Amino acid sequence: MALYEYVTQEQLAGFDKYKYSAVDSNPLSIYVMHPFWNFVVKFLPTWLAPNLITLTGFMFLVLNFLMLAFYDFDFTASAAGHEHVPSWVWVAAGIFNFLAYTLDGVDGKQARRTNSSTPLGELFDHGLDSWACIFFVATVYSIFGRGESGVGVATLYYILWVVLFSFILSHWEKYNTGILFLPWGYDISQVTISLVYLVTAVVGVETWYQPVLFHFLYRDLFTFMIIACSFTVTLPMSLYNVMKAYRSNSLKHSSFYEAFLPFLSPVLLFLLSTTWVVCSPSNILELQPRIFYLMVGTAFANVTCKLIVCQMSNTRCQPLNWLLLPMLVVVLLVVSGTVVNETLLLYVWTAAVILAHIHYGISVVQQLSGHFNIFAFSLKKPNSD
Repeated sequence: MALYEYVTQEQLAGFDKYKYSAVDSNPLSIYVMHPFWNFVVKFLPTWLAPNLITLTGFMFLVLNFLMLAFYDFDFTASAAGHEHVPSWVWVAAGIFNFLAYTLDGVDGKQARRTNSSTPLGELFDHGLDSWACIFFVATVYSIFGRGESGVGVATLYYILWVVLFSFILSHWEKYNTGILFLPWGYDISQVTISLVYLVTAVVGVETWYQPVLFHFLYRDLFTFMIIACSFTVTLPMSLYNVMKAYRSNSLKHSSFYEAFLPFLSPVLLFLLSTTWVVCSPSNILELQPRIFYLMVGTAFANVTCKLIVCQMSNTRCQPLNWLLLPMLVVVLLVVSGTVVNETLLLYVWTAAVILAHIHYGISVVQQLSGHFNIFAFSLKKPNSD
């Protein structure tokens, strides 16, 4: 029995008709990673549930986040004059990141191998991917940190938003076209960052202080690559695919308003969180960057998960996410100067957002498991011995 029935009857009916449709044109994925994943999946026991593989991969990213939070909570460890993160942590981070990436690629193959593919599996996979964005970005940030040769916390905040919007673009495409166009940047970034973690363990973070060319630092390269990839590849390709569907009369939502409705809640979340950052009396982003990023990333994941439910069930996206209402109150309390301890408020609100998102996730998994008469983390049937 689900904790709360977030998925409507109309959406459940839509899930019954759902067929997976995706396009992956990335050469790295096609010619390197897929053959590798096909090789790896053969070693997995056939009783192992795909969703358990997905969850394990996600937990490796959470472990990386927690590990770096212990050694570099405020992102200063990589700066000159500070005690650096131990080399073994970077080795572990590289291994864990690649394991997470590998398991994320293997879970679907395990589902097809065991004839256990369901809409729940795809929803669970992409839902955790949406939350993984914040754990991935925050962990990578510790390589450069916020020192003189690092990246400012405000700059990283906007970089995080570029990553988040790049992620949701793929699901906005599918909401409008019915086809998931897998972004090229994902595979390239995962392999690259796994290697960068391992290189950092060998050469030390001091290496990233040095300029790549003239006065162009590695932190500038890091920032440039993320922004350039998003605005010259991800965004144009998304718009192209949607416009192509429009010209062929295969667009699922004909009006401009309905087509762009999924962006309303993410944009409002961006405006609310940015207002908090800009108007914060205690400069909260400087004081608690990691917690603020976590709050934003988790709230965004909740918005994205609800969009994924709508696009998979072929139902209309809801304009507003209910989390935005209490967040509006929180931001108003901060901006008006009513709150004495802004840090405490951030911690309480972050905890509330995390718990709300976990509650939503568990409820949806339980509801869909019951609907399809399956166990989420076992290949046994509920009515079997």
